Amino acid sequence: MKTNELTIVNVQYITDYQVKVTFNDNQTKNVDLKPYLWGEVFEPLKDKDMFKQVRCSKELGTIFWPNGADIAPEALYG
Repeated sequence: MKTNELTIVNVQYITDYQVKVTFNDNQTKNVDLKPYLWGEVFEPLKDKDMFKQVRCSKELGTIFWPNGADIAPEALYG
């Protein structure tokens, strides 16, 4: 990972399909992820119990779920 690369350093489940993400530039954003929940890897996240298992990976610099789904920090920043 490059030192100036955008990464996510923290994630918190809010409600429904919304999360609060904190980026390495200290920006915090509430993001509605419902528009991302389509396709083979993201479809299982429509189950809110699964969605709530969102975690932050410091190694990857982004958020992920136990089923292998992840979303690039750049997509969540904009």
